[in-house]
Amino acid sequence: MPLDPSLKIVIVDKNPIRAAILEDGLREAGYLHVVRIDDTSHLLARIYSIDPDVILIDLEDPSRDVLEQMFQVSRAVRRPVAMFVDQSDAASIEAAVDAGVSAYIVGGLHKERIKNILDLCISRFNAFARLQDELDRTRTALEERKVIDRAKGILMKAKNLSEESAYALLRKTAMNENKKIAEVAQSVVTAAEMLR
Repeated sequence: MPLDPSLKIVIVDKNPIRAAILEDGLREAGYLHVVRIDDTSHLLARIYSIDPDVILIDLEDPSRDVLEQMFQVSRAVRRPVAMFVDQSDAASIEAAVDAGVSAYIVGGLHKERIKNILDLCISRFNAFARLQDELDRTRTALEERKVIDRAKGILMKAKNLSEESAYALLRKTAMNENKKIAEVAQSVVTAAEMLR
């Protein structure tokens, strides 16, 4: 049973025989929306115009330039990307991980494995995306905390307030203006920098 038969999948492969293996494996697994790109010129623009859910890149013996082009695609599109290569080395594998490739498969392209690889690719991409979202939220919260602390310090000094009173003033102003405390704090920090 496919994860989602309505997934739009792009196959990037110059070799029609290898691409046919991927297409057959996907269709047998129940995936119906498969588009093949066999010319890699203007690849990013073509992928954006198709707007796929998953990208499968099949490279027989990729040169460094071709690999780097595919890694740029992976970094730019923010979609699950599975990359199939016949041979690889540690540097290429590390570069694939850094580029956000969700599955990097070396050797042995068999249509029976396609569905499992696709499922793994999507699961790993989703897990990584959740971690990235959590990291982004944590960074934002930390930045907001720093701004609030700076604003409290400015208010404590300018108005001779305690830390609790400075925070209470920020909170009250945020409620009155229907804003987040961090937004009000940023306004205080910006104003103080302008008045220096």
